[in-house]
Amino acid sequence: MSLSEFAVIKKYFHRQYDNDIVRLGVGDDCALVRVPQVRDSGQCQALSMDTLVAGVHFPLDTNPTHIAYKSLAVNLSDLAAMGARPTWFSLALTMPDADDEWLAQFSSGLFELADEYALPLIGGDITRGPLSITIQIAGEVGEHLALRRDGAKEGDSIFVSGTLGDAAAGLSLLVNKMPQQSEYTEYLVSRLNRPTPRVALGLSLLPFATSCIDLSDGLLADLSHLCDRSQLGATIFFDQIPVSEKLKSFFSSSQLNELSKARLVAGSGDDYELCFTVPERHTEAVRLVSEKAGVRVTLIGSMKRDGLVECINADGQVLDMQEMGFKHFYNL
Repeated sequence: MSLSEFAVIKKYFHRQYDNDIVRLGVGDDCALVRVPQVRDSGQCQALSMDTLVAGVHFPLDTNPTHIAYKSLAVNLSDLAAMGARPTWFSLALTMPDADDEWLAQFSSGLFELADEYALPLIGGDITRGPLSITIQIAGEVGEHLALRRDGAKEGDSIFVSGTLGDAAAGLSLLVNKMPQQSEYTEYLVSRLNRPTPRVALGLSLLPFATSCIDLSDGLLADLSHLCDRSQLGATIFFDQIPVSEKLKSFFSSSQLNELSKARLVAGSGDDYELCFTVPERHTEAVRLVSEKAGVRVTLIGSMKRDGLVECINADGQVLDMQEMGFKHFYNL
């Protein structure tokens, strides 16, 4: 039986560190590493790394501007999930050929987003081979303020930012080569290619959220990781999950049934929104700070004692959402 990437990490690469430098290692959105020069200040470096591979994370014919933008955006999303302020990133780029036109578009997309955060590219590596992009990113956050996956409490409210399912619908449009002239196509495909890292929201949540994760593999899959780390379960209500008007138009034209819609919205990846937990007493404060950050947040459920993650429809029925989410070594 093939292992998922999470099982591979847990079996072969997960170690506990008991030292004064590494405060949090493998198993969360970022590592937390104390900077030796400022060790006494309580500040940590938040470090993360993601690789995007052609044909796995994006279609082979994707515009290189979008490839670069997304490659950096998904790393910024990891920092957002920790409430960390971005400080620098490095790039390892593997490509079949050093094509001037392709590189010009790629660098344009990369620095478009980097400049938005005044984020310096400090180095990296370029090699020849099948197209893949690896970015390592660093940020800063207080050790005891960082948003982690293991802090949720029973009864906490579960929120998500933005809207879910848009990127998965965009991918479906591209993969199935559906007509590109509809009123919703451009929006849905752009949500796939150019996700919005919620850095400002993550920073705003530091005083209020008990846990947080970014949604890369799908709401149910990623919420399950948060539940596993917090040793709790969760109940979410499908009708409360925020869905864009464009996605509703896609649903209408595609005539999907309820379960197919639920799997697209709650079981598919590439949203790069934040899912976070908040004590009930802080829900109004969270709504206010999210509004100030310019991001919509929606209450979709609550944390519970048992370890199950359930998605319930309007009739009170538990939807069959088993084996949802993107898994590298299962999705073959």
